[in-house]
Amino acid sequence: QVQLVESGGGLVQPGGSLRLSCAASGLTFSKQTMAWFRQDAGKEREFVAAISWLGDSTDYAVSVKGRFTISRDNAKNTVYLQMNSLRPEDTAVYLCSARYRTTAQAMGALRGDMDYWGKGTLVTVSS
Repeated sequence: QVQLVESGGGLVQPGGSLRLSCAASGLTFSKQTMAWFRQDAGKEREFVAAISWLGDSTDYAVSVKGRFTISRDNAKNTVYLQMNSLRPEDTAVYLCSARYRTTAQAMGALRGDMDYWGKGTLVTVSS
């Protein structure tokens, strides 16, 4: 069966960095557009970043552009999210998602129509 397993979350001070990973199995990873979303308690799930199945196109939420970088390694069936200059408002559960051959720029609008979701990893930014 398909599994998306996130890792790399934790507690970090404001201004710090974390790298999240999402390992995929049970699907043809090289044909999946991948995205990161985040959700804080009591709030809607929010788009963070996406990368196309070929890795040649990315998209970011305005709130993270210039601070976060999404990348993928199709040989390892893994997508990454490098998060720098973290802020307290970045605190959330970060979830990985996959959708078959979708443009990266469309992933945010298709939040409710992903093919697969991981269970998430908690990122807490606090001093």
